Amino acid sequence: MTYLPQLKIPATYMRGGTSKGVFFNLTDLPKSAQAAGEARDKLLLRVIGSPDPYGKHTDGMGGATSSTSKIVILSKSTKDDHDVDYLFGQVSIDKPFVDWSGNCGNLTAAVGSFAISNGLLNADRIPDNGIVEVKIWQANINKTIIAHVPIVNGQVQETGDFELDGVTFPAAEVQVDFVAPVEASEAMFPTGNIVDDLVVEGFGTYKATMINAGIPTIFLNADAIGYEGTELQDAINSDDKALEMFETIRAYGAVKMGLIDNIAEAAGRQHTPKVAFVSQAQNYITSSNKQVNAEQINLHVRALSMGKLHHAMMGTAAVAIGTAAAIPGTLVNLAAGGGSLNSVVFGHPSGTLKVGAETVKSGNQWQVNKVTMSRSARVLMEGWVRIPQNLT
Repeated sequence: MTYLPQLKIPATYMRGGTSKGVFFNLTDLPKSAQAAGEARDKLLLRVIGSPDPYGKHTDGMGGATSSTSKIVILSKSTKDDHDVDYLFGQVSIDKPFVDWSGNCGNLTAAVGSFAISNGLLNADRIPDNGIVEVKIWQANINKTIIAHVPIVNGQVQETGDFELDGVTFPAAEVQVDFVAPVEASEAMFPTGNIVDDLVVEGFGTYKATMINAGIPTIFLNADAIGYEGTELQDAINSDDKALEMFETIRAYGAVKMGLIDNIAEAAGRQHTPKVAFVSQAQNYITSSNKQVNAEQINLHVRALSMGKLHHAMMGTAAVAIGTAAAIPGTLVNLAAGGGSLNSVVFGHPSGTLKVGAETVKSGNQWQVNKVTMSRSARVLMEGWVRIPQNLT
């Protein structure tokens, strides 16, 4: 039998925030993969090394976690007054599935850097030294994001002394603004309530704040589901019964939020919604054995992504946290002490993160104008990724 040589595709492997993924310029992909569909998904699954029943991604670029099994496709923007279109794919580890239903806020920090370094911005936009505001159109969720990318001697500055919990080494700070993550015409709270009673068959009824900001997220109180709120990954991810509970909550919440019509559809929408649980500030030890005192934070938040507790915090979930914290009466706001909060510092398994939100109330509806946080990003490797071609 004759086999074709491997297909060679230009690609860049980048870290953004606490995630990393394979970045492509849309025009570098094979023609068949430049449009959405089966051909694109099959190619990207093979790049990552999915589906992998061993759960290791040994034969691909994925890292066998939700944070490291990601794809980004970028192109010059088709939207007026934007620089780049950003399409994100969350690749399932053990299933032949790419979820295009949401954004990755962490990798957003790397989008501006890639766009500048790969000629997606006009050269006259790049100063010798200073900050470039890269206006990003997030094509999955149709939202605007602005990345403030530092430039030194005409090149993207990647090194620096900014430390981000969940990332081992310091780098240059990249401020990311999520502009109007919920449009005035959209329902920030899909049920119309800031707190609901969520009935989950087989497990119980839970108080829940279900919000669509950054990414659809279901917030629960930690003590209501048997946790302290300071748990690290092993406490959740090694407990099959707990993971079943969280997935069931996610499915019932997705129906209540109007994201799916029935429970069975949740399996085909793994990336959204997220499930998170909150608790009041308390002392804890991070996954890197760092002591964090209650006085340093406003609350604790733990979030699950693709069926597992995240090692830090997803950037999009941080948008939801910041927004919910700023709205009195939500479970997030109450865990942070209640009242008017323009920003919060929350504890997560790897450390702490500060997020700020500008919210206003118009009549009975809440609106969020902007959510801001700082991340970092850098190129890990660039060149070509190779994948086997189909048999002749």
